[in-house]
Amino acid sequence: MIKITLPDGSIKEFEKGSTPMDVAKSISEGLARNVISAKFNDTIVETSTPLNTDGNLVLYTWNDEEGKKAFWHSTSHVMAQAIQDLYPGAKLTIGPAIERGFYYDVDFGDHKISENDFKKIENRMLEIARGKHDFQMREVSKQDALDFYKKENNQFKVELIENLEDGDITFCDHDTFTDLCRGGHIPNTGVIKAVKLMSVAGAYWRGDENNPQLTRVYGISFPKQKELKEYLELLEEAKKRDHRKLGKELELFTFSQKVGQGLPLWLPKGAALRERLENFLKKAQKKAGYEMVVSPHIGSKELYVTSGHYAKYGEDSFQPITTPNEGEEFMLKPMNCPHHCEMYNASSWSYRDLPKRFAEFGTVYRYEQSGELHGLTRVRGFTQDDAHIFCTPEQLDDEFKKVIDLTLYVFSSLGFEDFTAQVSLRDPENKEKYIGSDDVWDKAENAIMNAAKEKGLNYVVETGEAAFYGPKLDFMVKDALGRSWQLGTIQVDYNLPERFDLTYKGSDNESHRPVMIHRAPFGSMERFVAILLEHTGGNFPLWLMPEQAIILSLSEKYEKYSQKVLTLLENHEIRALVDNRNETIGKKIREAEVNKYPYMLIVGEQEANDGTVSVRKHSEGDLGSMKIEEFADLINTEINSTLKPFKTEV
Repeated sequence: MIKITLPDGSIKEFEKGSTPMDVAKSISEGLARNVISAKFNDTIVETSTPLNTDGNLVLYTWNDEEGKKAFWHSTSHVMAQAIQDLYPGAKLTIGPAIERGFYYDVDFGDHKISENDFKKIENRMLEIARGKHDFQMREVSKQDALDFYKKENNQFKVELIENLEDGDITFCDHDTFTDLCRGGHIPNTGVIKAVKLMSVAGAYWRGDENNPQLTRVYGISFPKQKELKEYLELLEEAKKRDHRKLGKELELFTFSQKVGQGLPLWLPKGAALRERLENFLKKAQKKAGYEMVVSPHIGSKELYVTSGHYAKYGEDSFQPITTPNEGEEFMLKPMNCPHHCEMYNASSWSYRDLPKRFAEFGTVYRYEQSGELHGLTRVRGFTQDDAHIFCTPEQLDDEFKKVIDLTLYVFSSLGFEDFTAQVSLRDPENKEKYIGSDDVWDKAENAIMNAAKEKGLNYVVETGEAAFYGPKLDFMVKDALGRSWQLGTIQVDYNLPERFDLTYKGSDNESHRPVMIHRAPFGSMERFVAILLEHTGGNFPLWLMPEQAIILSLSEKYEKYSQKVLTLLENHEIRALVDNRNETIGKKIREAEVNKYPYMLIVGEQEANDGTVSVRKHSEGDLGSMKIEEFADLINTEINSTLKPFKTEV
């Protein structure tokens, strides 16, 4: 007998050789019907894998991320079989699951495929799926594996196998199809009920432009047709909310090939939006004891060598700028923290002076590959709402929790209510990726874990996701479409104070090393605005809107009264503008709706005589006639419901 420990801590005994499916059946028939993948002693296994030792078992269904991963990886096998059936001679390479769906890289040889071919591939995939073919793993010797793919003349699989150890090679079989695979599949093809191929693109073998170019086919699949329908509807909504589309329509930002790829140009409305976001955070930061600083856009290469950033990220940065002085090199600033370390070093500090909190909206530059650039979410020049706190080790816990409070305030003020905190730790198996001793890493990781627990955050732990100089707490926010984004980040750093020889004089009159906290609630202004645009669909919180109201006059006769209304609104600090065009009121209202003005104030003879406005709200319709003071109260009440003042703990 073997002992199987389940996630709830319960232990069950089974005969040696029992499978995860046997365990599922022992729990309930319902679970057995839904389980599609499993993990045994931290290794992904099939539901049919014999278990021969004691161990920990986790069973996955479609509702689990690991379950979806197995489902999509299995579907990539089915797609590969369909491609081989329809395009004889096509050579398969790799076909992993990705965040949403899967892809397979294929050398189609003389065949050319496009979206016009998707339907016939999908139909063949569903035909295979209906066969309910079991996915079966088997071990293969290295020589047999090489012989198999040499016979198929598939140099890509041969190359993969040559880099594997004999004894670690497995094939996966289903129906008449065989593929080199490490495992992680659903029980059989019949679980797949709906498939959709999404796109086709070029991809170099192993990501190297010196290698052959392959065709990458992307797809997604579901256990129910209804779920595919809902997903496609969500994609259509996402297209409507695409920040690049909305940014153009709302005249917030633009890009220019003459200026350069990945370098956004903020138009007047977008610049005003950014300014309001900056002022909002500056106001809260001032209450929280931050001091604003400004650093230059370039720095000596030696600055980033000292910080360790050059060794880690030098290849991904813009190349150094040389000067007329021989050997003198500068770099476009890729991050702000080394500059802030030197600001701290400009003075001598006592423990009584700490913490010091330096904040800056600092623009930084990183050379992203052109293929990875994407609107505002992936750019080459971006502004971080950066701050660095220098504190004593005793102050670390309190300071970290205060930063959490500030980050949560930002999220609540902007309508991000659904989020998970991610504690990112270093990979203990790959310590050469990081700088600093085990001792300081242990201290930093414990500080973050304790703060997250004390603040009652819903958090997960991700090993291997830490920054090279320290662990971090990232906030993963879900938007209105259920997509997850990484926004705010807080990082604990014992290493940069060491590298820059930062000190303070303690109560014992001796020199001590401060601890450094890096934090950015927005992350970057560009990425934050992009995510906020897609989350709200351009309907920002009222306090943030470029214009909070538009005055629509029934005709040119009421232009004078429209201007009077505008002045009264401005006196109440309400942002508005007048539409006095010689157009029908119906057309003006339709265009105001498209442009997402929160309120439309219609003025004509009756309103001019009564000193009122007829109020319409975006997407809701008529609210009736109001005096200007009443409307101002309505605006202020709505703003105050979302934008509450930031309060620091006494």
